[in-house]
Amino acid sequence: MDGRDLVRAVKDLGTERGRRAWRAAWRRRRADAVGLPHRGAERARVPGLLTGTEARPGGGVLRFARSELLVRVAVGGAVFWSWDGAGPTPSYAVVGDGPEPDPRAVLEADTGGGWRVVSERVTVAVSRHGAVEVRTPGGTVLRRESPPRWWEPVDPRMGGARWLQRSEVPADARFFGLGGRAAGPRLRDGAYRLWNTDPKGGFGPGTDPMYLTMPVQMVVADAGTHLAFHDNAWDGRVVLREGEEGAGSGADRPGASELRMEGGPLRCWVLVGTPARVLQGWSGLTGAAAVPPEWALGYQHARWGFGSAEEVRRVVAGYGSRGLALSAVHLDIDHYDGHRVFTVDEERFPDLPGLARELREAGVRLVSIVDPAVKVGDGVHASGRAVGTGGAFVRDARGEEVRGEVWPGECAYPDFTDPAVREWWGGLYEERLAQGFAGFWHDMNEPVSFAPFGDNTLPRSARHALDGAGGDHREGHNVYALGMARAGWEGLVRLRPAERPFLFSRSGWAGMQRYGGTWSGDVESTWEGLRASLALVLGLGLCGVPYSGPDVGGFGGSPSPELYVRWLQLGAYLPLFRTHSAIWAGRREPWEFGPEVAEQAAAVMAERERLRPYFVTLAHLARRTGAPYVRPVWWGTPEERKLRDCEDAFLLGDALLVAPVLECGADRRAVRLPRGRWYDTATGAAYEGPGQILLDAPQGRIPVLARAGSVLPVRSASGNGLELEVWAPARGRTGGGVVIRDPGPGFGAGEVERYTVRWVGESVVVEDEAGKPVEGVTVRGL
Repeated sequence: MDGRDLVRAVKDLGTERGRRAWRAAWRRRRADAVGLPHRGAERARVPGLLTGTEARPGGGVLRFARSELLVRVAVGGAVFWSWDGAGPTPSYAVVGDGPEPDPRAVLEADTGGGWRVVSERVTVAVSRHGAVEVRTPGGTVLRRESPPRWWEPVDPRMGGARWLQRSEVPADARFFGLGGRAAGPRLRDGAYRLWNTDPKGGFGPGTDPMYLTMPVQMVVADAGTHLAFHDNAWDGRVVLREGEEGAGSGADRPGASELRMEGGPLRCWVLVGTPARVLQGWSGLTGAAAVPPEWALGYQHARWGFGSAEEVRRVVAGYGSRGLALSAVHLDIDHYDGHRVFTVDEERFPDLPGLARELREAGVRLVSIVDPAVKVGDGVHASGRAVGTGGAFVRDARGEEVRGEVWPGECAYPDFTDPAVREWWGGLYEERLAQGFAGFWHDMNEPVSFAPFGDNTLPRSARHALDGAGGDHREGHNVYALGMARAGWEGLVRLRPAERPFLFSRSGWAGMQRYGGTWSGDVESTWEGLRASLALVLGLGLCGVPYSGPDVGGFGGSPSPELYVRWLQLGAYLPLFRTHSAIWAGRREPWEFGPEVAEQAAAVMAERERLRPYFVTLAHLARRTGAPYVRPVWWGTPEERKLRDCEDAFLLGDALLVAPVLECGADRRAVRLPRGRWYDTATGAAYEGPGQILLDAPQGRIPVLARAGSVLPVRSASGNGLELEVWAPARGRTGGGVVIRDPGPGFGAGEVERYTVRWVGESVVVEDEAGKPVEGVTVRGL
C-alpha cells in the first residue's frame, strides 16, 4: 500500500460503502488464510541430463533425468514445446485442439549430444541440459530458452510447482506486447506483472499492471520477428532487459526475458516470420478477430452521469444540430436501478425502448454497460442461484458464496469458467436487447471487489469450475473476463443469429479477439495519458486484439481545449473512436470547448466518416489475416532499426501513416518515414523514405501521409456510397490495394475487390482484377 492508497483507505472509513469495502477485504484475507495451502518447505528441480528420445509426429519427446520435454512443429510452422507432460490443450487461448503436427518435421541428432526438430520454416534445437533454441532455417538463433527451474512443495498436497524460465534474444532485439501496457509500445527494461488489475484511478505511462495482461511477447530483431506465448493464466512476472551490441570487437550482450509463474503448466508457442506472417499464424492459433458492425466504426459518445433520458436527447440533438456524425451513445451504470446489472431506473429512463427507437431513426445506437457483479438478493441473483446443482456464483473453499463490494453494494460473482453459467448469463442479454440496446461494453471484470488494501479482486482461494478441471482464483483470475466475453458473445449470437454482436471488454486474455475488442479503461486526462493511449492500442494489436481505443479526453479529468483536440485527432484514426468521462469530470461534447474547438472537431469527425469504408476494409482484413488496423511504423520493414524505436506515429493499414501531436504547445513535428514515397494528405507534397521530415501540425490538424500507389475506399461526397481515392505511384512503379465492402449486419465475409494502379502515358489508371479500367476514381499526388 503506497501513500495514496493509505489516504484513500482512511477516507473510506467515513462512508458506508468504504466500511463495507473494509469488511469485504478482511473477509478475503481470512478466506485465503483458510483456503490456500501453506506451501511449507520446497525443493528446487532442473531437468538434468538428457537420457533418451522418442520421435512423434511433428517432433518428439526428449526425456531428461528429472523431467521430459515435448517439442512439436505444427502445420504452418508454429512451434509448441512443453515440460512435464503438458499438452496444447486444455487452453483458454488456443482454438479447438490446436494446429495439426507437421508430418514433414523430423527429430534428429544434433551436435554436442543434443537433438533438433527440423522443418521447412523453423528449426528447434534442444541441448543435452534442456536448453531450447528456435532458429531460422539458415541457423540464426531467434530465441534461446535456458533449462527451466521448478520449486515444488516437499508435501505434494500443498499445491503444484512454481517455475522460472529465462530466455535470450539477439542484442538488437526490441520487445513489444504483454497485453495492454501504458509504457510502450516498445517495452523497456523493467518488470511487468501478469495479473489483470484495476489500477484504482486514472493511469499514465508509469502504471503497471493494468486491466488486460497477456504472456505474449512480440520480439523484433535483424535476424527476424517472432512471437512467444507462454500459455499459462496464473499470476506471474516478466522481467525484460534489452541487449547491447558490442562496440568494435567487443562481445554483444543479448537481450533477456525472465518469466516467473506462481503455478500452472510450463508450455510455450513460438511463431516466426514477418510481422504479418506471425500475426496471421497467431490468428489461426487463437481465433479470428470479430468484425464489429459497420456503425461501430463511427464516432461514439459515452458518459458516466447522463442522468436521464432527456439529457441523452439533449446531447444527441447537440450533435445533430451541428452536423456532427454520431454513431452511438453509451449508457453507464447510472442508468441502472441502484446500479444493479440488467435493470433500468424507470424514473429517469421511463421508456428506454422508445428512446432507443427514437435514436435509431436518427442513425444513433444505444450501447449498454454490463458489469459482472450481481447484487445479492435481487432477481438476477435468485435466477443465478437456481443454475445447475450448485448455483452460478463463485464459492470459497468452504462452499459459501464469495461476496464482494461493488457499485450496487454486496455482490456475488458468476463463475464464467462454468459452461452452464455462461449459457445462463448469455440468456440475460435478452433483457438488454428488449430495452433497445445494440451493443455492450463489459466493465469491472478483472473482476473487481472494492478494497482499501491489497488486491481489489476475489480471494485467491475462491473456487472455479475451469470447464471441468477445477481450481482456484489464482488460475481463474486472468481468464475471468475472457469467460464473460464468451458468455455475452455466445448469448447474443443465440438471441440474434442474423446480427454480429458489438461487444468490447475492459479486461481479457489471449484469444479475446474472438468475442470483440477492448478499450483503455480509466486513462488520466493528461498529455501522458494521451501518449499511453497510443501505446495501449499498438501493443494490443501486436497481441492479436485489433479493435481497441482510449477514452478520448481521458476519463477522470477536464482536458484543456488543446489536449481535447489533440486526443480527438488521435482517436479519429483508431478503431474504437469514443469519448468518455467520469461523473465528476468535465464534459466531452466538442461545443463545450468553444467555437474554435467545435469547428476543429467537426473537421476531425468528418474525416473519420469519410474514411469509414477504409475502416470496414481493415476490420475484415483483421479477421482474414490477423493484421491489426493500427500497426507500428516498422510493420513492413522490421529490419529498419530506426523505425523500431519510433513510438509516436503509426500506420493505419497499409495506406496511411498517422503522426499525432503528443506534446503540449507543439505546432510542428518530426515524422520518420518508412521506405517509399509518401504524400502529405493536407498539402499533396511528396517525400521519399526512409528518412525523417519536419511537418507543420497546427492545432486544427495532424500530419497524415498516404503511401504512393495506395487505394483508399472512402465515403462519397454525397454520403450515399463508396468511391476510390488513389495516390499516384512513383514514375516507373505500380501500386494497388483491396476493398471489402460491409456485407450487412450478419456474418458474411464480404467480397474482396482488388485494384491495380499504374501509369499509362501521362495518366494514372486504376484497373480491377479483370484488367478493366475503373471509372470515377479520384487520383491525388499528380
